Amino acid sequence: MMKIANRLKTLKDRFSYKQKIGLIVCAGILVGLGGLFMYLLRAHTYIADDPSACVNCHIMTPYYATWSHSSHGRDATCNDCHVPHSSLAAKYGFKAMDGLKHTAYFVTHSERQAIMAEDASAEVIMDNCIRCHTQLNQELVKTGRIDYMMAKRGEGVECWHCHRNVPHGGMNSLMSTPGAEGVTPLPPSPVPEWLGGALSNK
Repeated sequence: MMKIANRLKTLKDRFSYKQKIGLIVCAGILVGLGGLFMYLLRAHTYIADDPSACVNCHIMTPYYATWSHSSHGRDATCNDCHVPHSSLAAKYGFKAMDGLKHTAYFVTHSERQAIMAEDASAEVIMDNCIRCHTQLNQELVKTGRIDYMMAKRGEGVECWHCHRNVPHGGMNSLMSTPGAEGVTPLPPSPVPEWLGGALSNK
């Protein structure tokens, strides 16, 4: 503890009063911009399991709408299928990494026209199919004795090879779910009303 205190004192003595003020202002700007960025991304909504958080990105609207009309819409949330459940650390670590990846894709406009799960996500999804349907696919029809990597090696097929239309109710588009626009809880605009009004008057 004394070493840390001495180092902090040495560091403090190194800067003049003006430099300290400048550093504090810069730190404040960085923290403020970071907070604004997290607010605009609605980062706080991703902590819970509410599926409406997924439509913070408008590109996910058809997936939310088709899920809400599917059999899974009654019993499973997005997180039940799309994140690991082995531990809290695995769940939130995966959510954080996946969220950062999605943000990078959307900000750089490099997402695919038709969204497809990458290998890491596909592995989690298949693990969750097997986790939820263990009795069905291991005792009754005996198809759940492989994992995603075995399917990739050709030792079987992924669950969605046969059940592609189950979790999202068919074709992934709003056309396959009539009236879905009314059930999709699109988030409100983060732009304040006074600013939105000023922009629309120009």
